[in-house]
Amino acid sequence: MENLFKLRENGTDVKREIIAGVTTFLAMAYIIAVNPDILSVSGMPKGAVLTATCLAAGLVTIFMGLYANLPFALASGMGLNAFFTFGVVKQMGVDWRVALTAVFVEGIIFIILSVTNVREAVVNAIPNTLKLAVTAGIGLFIAFIGFVNSGIVIKDPDTLVKMGNFTTPPVIIAVIGIVVIVVLSKKNIKGALLWGIVISTMIAWIYALSNPKLAAEAYKIYLPNGIFKFESLKPIAFQLDFSYIMSSEKIWSFITVTLTFLFVDFFDTVGTLVGVATKVGMIDEKGRVKNAGKALLVDAVGTTFGALIGTSTVTTYVESSAGVAEGGRTGLASVVTGILFLLAMFLSPLFIAIPACATAPALIIVGFFMMENVVKIDFTDFTEGVPAFLTIALMPLTYSIGDGLTIGILSYAVLNFANNIFTKDETKKKKVSIVIYTCHIIYCKVNNDRN
Repeated sequence: MENLFKLRENGTDVKREIIAGVTTFLAMAYIIAVNPDILSVSGMPKGAVLTATCLAAGLVTIFMGLYANLPFALASGMGLNAFFTFGVVKQMGVDWRVALTAVFVEGIIFIILSVTNVREAVVNAIPNTLKLAVTAGIGLFIAFIGFVNSGIVIKDPDTLVKMGNFTTPPVIIAVIGIVVIVVLSKKNIKGALLWGIVISTMIAWIYALSNPKLAAEAYKIYLPNGIFKFESLKPIAFQLDFSYIMSSEKIWSFITVTLTFLFVDFFDTVGTLVGVATKVGMIDEKGRVKNAGKALLVDAVGTTFGALIGTSTVTTYVESSAGVAEGGRTGLASVVTGILFLLAMFLSPLFIAIPACATAPALIIVGFFMMENVVKIDFTDFTEGVPAFLTIALMPLTYSIGDGLTIGILSYAVLNFANNIFTKDETKKKKVSIVIYTCHIIYCKVNNDRN
């Protein structure tokens, strides 16, 4: 262990790393239930997605530990899975096999960017304001999905949406879950999100036990049909569909989806690495994250591998900070987390029976967590604040991460271009990278063709 992970050099030991690995797993295990729940809406078999989620998270997280020697765990990204289902499949009408192909292509591009200096150029070119805004916007989008899944927010023909009935079982269950997560988080109990899902699920199953027919027909709450079972990957593994690439009419839609996956995945990973590493001093004297290049490459390989076996974009999880807070400093913690994900594959009946109202509290609170850095955006500077606001607001309001992201980039390019032309004071002019204007042109073309 010492030779492989350099424990003493990093001020840690085997016991501390194991505890950290378990803690990280508990903090992010909600993805085992949430990811199949979200992707199944796209038409993908829930059981197969659960296996793919666990397998991708397990193997890629172990790869992170062994190759990069960092205590970071990876799994199918929240927000990215929502964009996959609701933005690409439901809104754009793209088959889930084509969407998986876009994720696969994005992963290949990410691998190329990760082994060259292009990633540093892109990271330096995109303003920090938009990076923060994307995270916050996705947070609101995820929370909105949670509110809808729980029944707290429902459709209305006149006002589009309105408050749901708080006396229905799903809403009551979701509210209890939110309270549980908040209380446990306040008391610094690890795995608060997971405990919220577990307790909400137990309440839902007790309700289903008392009235199975009503629970199933009215609220889609079911009891598990077993405990141990392995769901085959066959229905979703290696189901890539390259037909959009071969079609002159559909190629730009495919490019739109791929670029959005790439942009969000790339900067979500960079933000997570920098944020977690900074908290525990994993930054060198030049401000660079330890083994950042290796970590980005692992993330890219994980996305490509995940698409092949049938899950949405795999990315580094900010919940890794929970394990880091417990003392995790090396890849041994990641190996432990990965092994736990692999074991979870054989408990599919339990995870499949977890109802949407039980995972909704985790979605809502994750949305809250992702809003944390919005205070760092300078809203007093209109050329910074307006693009950030549009990005954050339009993601949930258009029910599209891609549209919100597009408008954010376009507005940043236009507003700063106009500001630089009409402002005589050189100190108030901003240097906008050619990368931003390139993105502007590409997204204008993509959005125009898509519509």
